[in-house]
Amino acid sequence: MALQPSPGGQTKGDYPWWLVALALIGVALAIVIVTNDIYAQVFRTVVTGAWVTVFVTVVAFALATALGLCIALLGLSDSLVLRQIARFYIEMIRGIPILVLLFYIAFVGAPGLVAAYNFLTTPLVKAGLTEPVLVRDVSLMWRAIIALMIGYSSFIAEIFRAGIQSVDAGQIEAAKALGLSRYQRFRLVIFPQAIRVIFPPLSNDFVSMVKDSSLVSVLGVADITQMGKVYASGSFRFFETYSIVTYIYLILTIGLSLMLRQVEARMRRVHER
Repeated sequence: MALQPSPGGQTKGDYPWWLVALALIGVALAIVIVTNDIYAQVFRTVVTGAWVTVFVTVVAFALATALGLCIALLGLSDSLVLRQIARFYIEMIRGIPILVLLFYIAFVGAPGLVAAYNFLTTPLVKAGLTEPVLVRDVSLMWRAIIALMIGYSSFIAEIFRAGIQSVDAGQIEAAKALGLSRYQRFRLVIFPQAIRVIFPPLSNDFVSMVKDSSLVSVLGVADITQMGKVYASGSFRFFETYSIVTYIYLILTIGLSLMLRQVEARMRRVHER
């Protein structure tokens, strides 16, 4: 009898020795950090950027999820124009590397929007129709968040589309026969079933964004990677610094992955009841 794979990707009955190995390595590195002054100093410096990494990841992913859902709904609408707009957005954004998109938003898009806003509001201010509010700049952190939001929204839109289309058409027709509105059909019938298909790849994208958030360091945003770059360039302790940077990212990503797998398993158990 073939063993069935579990939601976490391993076969049922297999003991997670990989997790034990990672835990032992993590404990060993923690002991080194506590007992070695150099590693302790590097850790104290680099970990100060953790809150920036977490903030950028959470905010960018939340915005990307909301935008991706909107794009997916446009792509599934009855309007040909809206469907074409959604497909144009998805294909265009997916074809641009995240790093290139980050540079474009930071050095072209954001300054252009600020200049356009000031240009459009200046005549209104001169005419006395509004208060003078001059937008001078958008912070580098928010430029990075916007870039990550746009870049990930195209992939998330496809995840939502696949999940929504996985719902049996007969149930949607039954909901229509009951007189439910489009919003009620989505909230009560479609989304509760689609989320079981959507959640695994969506959680995977969440973990991926934790790693891709390190790209904001190219703009000088003080995240984990940037703090490591600054410390290493000043102390020339590249091995110690990037070992600690790797260690912190592994703690974040593996911890998040385990938590999301537990949520996925709980959703599966609820559905099987």
